[in-house]
Amino acid sequence: MVNSNFDNCVSFHIDKGAFLGRIVRLDEIVNVILNKHNYPKQVSAVLAECTTLAVLLSSTIKYNGLFTLQIQSKGQISMVVVDVTSDGRIRACANFDEERIKHAQELRKTEGQIEAAPHFLGEGVLAFTVDQGPDTELYQGIVDLQGKNLTECALRYFKQSEQIDTDLQLYTQAPEDEKGSWKTAGILLQKLPEKGGKIEEETDINELWNEAKIFMQSLKEEELFDENLSSREILHRLYHSNHLVVSDTKEYKFGCRCSRDKLLNTLRSFDPKEIEAMAEKNKISATCNFCSEQYVFDKGELVKH
Repeated sequence: MVNSNFDNCVSFHIDKGAFLGRIVRLDEIVNVILNKHNYPKQVSAVLAECTTLAVLLSSTIKYNGLFTLQIQSKGQISMVVVDVTSDGRIRACANFDEERIKHAQELRKTEGQIEAAPHFLGEGVLAFTVDQGPDTELYQGIVDLQGKNLTECALRYFKQSEQIDTDLQLYTQAPEDEKGSWKTAGILLQKLPEKGGKIEEETDINELWNEAKIFMQSLKEEELFDENLSSREILHRLYHSNHLVVSDTKEYKFGCRCSRDKLLNTLRSFDPKEIEAMAEKNKISATCNFCSEQYVFDKGELVKH
């Protein structure tokens, strides 16, 4: 049964518009994504956390098209990709070396534990891309992977590139057993420019900002993952004394953009010799990295005559 308290992003303002925020809580989406891949638990944890971060970041941008979060690294998890369309469809996947992950956890004596993402990423980059179509300019932000967790990596981007005072927290709840489910959540707060919105000049904006961050950091996992609590109720608990205004709620769902026609057109662009090399018994099969859907083509469909 779908829980309406999850799989959405709630936008809000506090302190008379001085600070804007987003709170994201994901349940069904994360489990649909992870169930399509059957990744090791640690890879699933990194991908789930990246999915939440992607939703948070994309929610702060006005765009009509595709937002992509991508991590490329030299670590045991070499790539993570999360796509968020402007109409709220999400897909995600990862590349990894399972033997290297096992070896690293054996050395650290952390087998079976969920560790922070940077333990498995190493040297690399975190990139955000906004693609609004062929007639628009591609926007990209990029930052080196540095920090003890994914939150610190993302905050470095805001500090270096956006130069917007930002704070955020990410949370991941792993299943306790094989029948359990994943839940992820995140909350982001940003200081608006121009003296913080409509705050009176005599007010110490920095003091208010520090207070708002302290309140945010007081948020506990048990509150965020409480299925009976809505995001609005959580925000009221945090910021009821800070002129809280909840402005919008956006729903999200899993959605892959792959199709047989798209893949057919791609394969038809290959050289006939490449088609011959890929074919087995005059058949070519391909599997989508995002949704694991398998497509099978006859060789005759692909070779131009």
